[in-house]
Amino acid sequence: MLAAHCAPALAGIKPANLVSCQRSRFPQLPRQLETYGRAFAPKDVHFQILCTCPGRHLLLVYRRTLLEHCLAQPEAARLLEAFGYRRDEPLEAKLERLGRRATGQGGFPHEIGLFLGYPPEDVEGFIRYGGEGCKMCGCWKVYGDVEQASRQFARIAQVCRACVRRVEQGETLLEVFAVA
Repeated sequence: MLAAHCAPALAGIKPANLVSCQRSRFPQLPRQLETYGRAFAPKDVHFQILCTCPGRHLLLVYRRTLLEHCLAQPEAARLLEAFGYRRDEPLEAKLERLGRRATGQGGFPHEIGLFLGYPPEDVEGFIRYGGEGCKMCGCWKVYGDVEQASRQFARIAQVCRACVRRVEQGETLLEVFAVA
């Protein structure tokens, strides 16, 4: 599941990926994430359960430095401020707020797209138009630069396919991303 859904963050082409994990299917997830966290830490990759529902964990896999850089961009920071995030607060505080919002405190956190590396104009367009009227739909709904989004969608798909193929051939994520 991590190979299919989180390869872009693990490979460094996105700041983060999000995956919903059934608790019954992955009962050892918190313990496994500790192992992955130690192994991937030298690559600045982190694993954080944003929130836990009765049946699921919402897992964020992210590259700390890349995520901090994305969230600090003026347009992203401006949008985040509209949802109560402060520019000067540390990433941990932003992630905590995002997790609270994901559990239903304050409505669905559509700003989550900024954390996932979506262009601010696309996140803002999604919020403004309620997900309607986008120019293109792929990994996210595009309201801005279609050509740039198309290129990014292709890169994401290529990385995911390559990672899944290697895992299906018997490699672990640690081997695929050379942290073993």
